[in-house]
Amino acid sequence: MLSKNQIKLINSLNKKKHRLEHGLFVTEGVKVIKEFLKSSFTLRALYSVADIFHIEEGESHIISEKELQKISNLKTPQTALAVFEIPKSHQSTGENGITLVLDGIRDPGNLGTIIRMCDWFGVEQLVCSQDTVDCFNPKVVQATMGSLTRVRMRYTDLNTYLSDSSSHIYGAYMTGTDVYTATLETKNAIIVLGNEANGISSSIQSHIDERISIPSYGKTQGAESLNVAMAGAILLSEFKRR
Repeated sequence: MLSKNQIKLINSLNKKKHRLEHGLFVTEGVKVIKEFLKSSFTLRALYSVADIFHIEEGESHIISEKELQKISNLKTPQTALAVFEIPKSHQSTGENGITLVLDGIRDPGNLGTIIRMCDWFGVEQLVCSQDTVDCFNPKVVQATMGSLTRVRMRYTDLNTYLSDSSSHIYGAYMTGTDVYTATLETKNAIIVLGNEANGISSSIQSHIDERISIPSYGKTQGAESLNVAMAGAILLSEFKRR
């Protein structure tokens, strides 16, 4: 049976300050939890309505569906919830190949999708501005579907990071060189994606070596823009194709 303290702790992890305070985050669903159990992440506690994981390390609790509802972030809880430790070294370790840089991405669903996208295209490093949504936000973790275990994350001051970089820096813009006709550096490149509403911030624009864009083929040109995660996928696909 879940104690009040357990419920209070797990629910508190919805907020970043409490995740940082306890060094813990939550993930839900059998498939996602299994991905984390296979990884280097350390399990703190597992709560499920049936004994389906057979873990060797970390606490394991069989709870009722009603108890799972009390700790779940989902409208329809998915059989199990786990609490993992936030790794102290969940950081990128340098530049190699293509690095994706996020400037002020605020939507958890977008970040989760971008992390999955990096996993799909083999981009191992994702560098984020300090004001980008926390990758251990429950909605982000859920949206990654386990890809967070395979993509190295780094939150840092982007001005310093880009100033120190020797890579060719591309910025994704509405107007710029057509990515399909541009000469692309694919061995050592950085692609910067900007905020959903405002794009790449003015302080970062001075670091951009080349502006690239995705052409629109719609006859009426009615679509205002692409979702940032969608745009990132198209750009990465073209860089990888080259």
